[in-house]
Amino acid sequence: MRGLQGCRLFTLAVMVLVAASTTAFAQFSALYKFGTNNGDPCDATNSGIVAQGRDGNLYSTAPWCGAYGYGAVFKITPAGALTVLYSFGGKNGDGLNPRGGLTLGTDGNFYGTTAYGGTNLYGTVFKITSSGKLTILYNFSNGSDGGVPFAAPVQSVDGNFYGTTCQCDGQNGPGTIYKITPSGKFTSLYQLDFWASSYPYAPLVQGIDGNFYGSASYGGSGAGVIFKVTPAGKFSVLHEFDNTDGSSPEAPLIQASDGNFYGTTCCGGSDDGGVIFRISATGNFSVVHNMNAATDGDGPSGGLVQSTDGNFYGVNAGGGNSSNCMGGCGTIFKLSPQGNFSVLYNFDYTDGAYPYVTLLEHTNGIFYGDTWSGGISNSACTQSGPDCGVFYSMRTGLRRFISLLPYESRVGKTVEILGQGFKGVSGVAFNGTSSNFNVVSDTYLTATVPTGATTGFVSVTTSHGSLKSNKKFRVTP
Repeated sequence: MRGLQGCRLFTLAVMVLVAASTTAFAQFSALYKFGTNNGDPCDATNSGIVAQGRDGNLYSTAPWCGAYGYGAVFKITPAGALTVLYSFGGKNGDGLNPRGGLTLGTDGNFYGTTAYGGTNLYGTVFKITSSGKLTILYNFSNGSDGGVPFAAPVQSVDGNFYGTTCQCDGQNGPGTIYKITPSGKFTSLYQLDFWASSYPYAPLVQGIDGNFYGSASYGGSGAGVIFKVTPAGKFSVLHEFDNTDGSSPEAPLIQASDGNFYGTTCCGGSDDGGVIFRISATGNFSVVHNMNAATDGDGPSGGLVQSTDGNFYGVNAGGGNSSNCMGGCGTIFKLSPQGNFSVLYNFDYTDGAYPYVTLLEHTNGIFYGDTWSGGISNSACTQSGPDCGVFYSMRTGLRRFISLLPYESRVGKTVEILGQGFKGVSGVAFNGTSSNFNVVSDTYLTATVPTGATTGFVSVTTSHGSLKSNKKFRVTP
């Protein structure tokens, strides 16, 4: 039990049928209650990243339950039909407790980690296909390579994956930063120092400058830090939290359309309920919003997503107005670029409780996420209490869009595009310059960066109208 649980202790109260509050412009649906079927995964926690696949379905992990009790990889359709792709713990050395979620690679496979298990018992990096064929790429040894990776690695524009571990040999403090190729060639880039920066629970994010940015929940003055690391392993601390401006950052950062990075801390701030913060690539830091448990929810262990409407969306793992959880069951919120905060939904335990996982905005314009607890009772759910958690959706009226993989490349290179309605595509353009394209399926196509293309949005013209990328595509050099 981590995340918000480390900031304040929650216990499950007796369930009372109280209606959850929702704003008029937000429609919440509990798509699937984990534990409905034997062998379901359960207890989704941070970082638990949810990935959209080429087929339009959603893919992630949960660290517990599954067929053998040690977590599973699962696929779920946007309508809520769940399939367990792989259960950990059934084969010697396949890893235990995959809590980081998944990253979609440019090869169409998904990449993730197990926090424990493997041949050395300190976790693994794995690759898994959309049909569930799993390959172990690396076994951590708890030496200079580190061990106990909580986050999935992220793919860089150079094609390699970069990630973090939370624990190493103790000589230089817990945590490392590493690079691994899609075929499994591993390089240890940096060993974190216990006092300066340690316990990086969240995945890294690559900035438009090519460097990686992340957080460590401990270090500095003891409240955690924000750091930058180059692809070559040069490390620097950008900000040290002092509790008044937040503490214990456990969520991934995002780089917003204004070029700054945004993130959350699960604790600290004016009400000790966590904060939303903004930080530049050079370390210029400011608190955007202080969480208040009663009005906002508190304990944001998940990160933010910036939607196509320019607003930020996220979750609080506790707080809110439900009496079905002591201290509240958590909330879904929206934050405008100007700092205006509003609660979109209050969890009520029967529909989920304690959301620790960062929201994913699917290209259909709908948000998806999962909760650590709540839902239905099942004796297999021993970590979060008697209930296994819920996979949910949240509609806010946002339009469909396209997502690119990657968002940066050279003229003549192939770019992958995720979306919907592609069978009727008549054109693809990079910032207005037409491109050659190949429709693979209704949810996936590829396009070539055309000569004359410049940095800007990518558009796909379908029989139902034009779809625009949610971020600008950068033409390099």
